[in-house]
Amino acid sequence: MGKHIIYGIHVRDRVKEAGEVQQIFTDYGCNIKTRLGLHRVQGDVCAPGGLIVLEMFGDEAACREMKARLAAIDGIEVKEMVFEH
Repeated sequence: MGKHIIYGIHVRDRVKEAGEVQQIFTDYGCNIKTRLGLHRVQGDVCAPGGLIVLEMFGDEAACREMKARLAAIDGIEVKEMVFEH
């Protein structure tokens, strides 16, 4: 892949959507080079939403397929940054 692709994934309800999101991450695990999860903590309670940043690797078509599957989940928003090399 001659491009550097980064996905930002906003998860509105981590408890509700985590299982399906995690399954997709597992299905495309060989295409995920780096994964960073961010969420707010309010006092002693974690906020329900979160943000996941993925650095993609490998076949670009597979990366786009993963993005489409994630975006199809209600409550998930996916943004993309592409850096050409």
